[in-house]
Amino acid sequence: MSWSEPTAADFEIAAREVVATLPVEFREQLTGVVLQVKEFADAEQLASVDLEDRWHLSGLYEGTPLTEQSQWSPSEMPPVISLFRQPLLREMRETGVGFAELVRHVVIHEAGHHFGFSDDDMHALEDMPED
Repeated sequence: MSWSEPTAADFEIAAREVVATLPVEFREQLTGVVLQVKEFADAEQLASVDLEDRWHLSGLYEGTPLTEQSQWSPSEMPPVISLFRQPLLREMRETGVGFAELVRHVVIHEAGHHFGFSDDDMHALEDMPED
């Protein structure tokens, strides 16, 4: 049986499934966050994290973390979690990490930015049992 690369739709479905398995207190706070899948980050997205090589960015959170939001300065645009398909596919091939596991890792990491979490907090969230 040959392996076929997951499509953008496969990534989006998997990302939504990850969110659906998070504890309810996290899911509720992610309802306004847009999930999107793109082939690669654009130049502006790369520059926002001081990267030049589009192969080095597999996911990105764009928005104001909850810890920095204020009712007095509402955000104009909804926060966005982007998954970048080609870098993720390459990472899967190079590391042997499974599709679902990699998508879970990246979605939780980027969602962690929405919550203003530290890397340790993100790892704890990733290690929580699924709902």
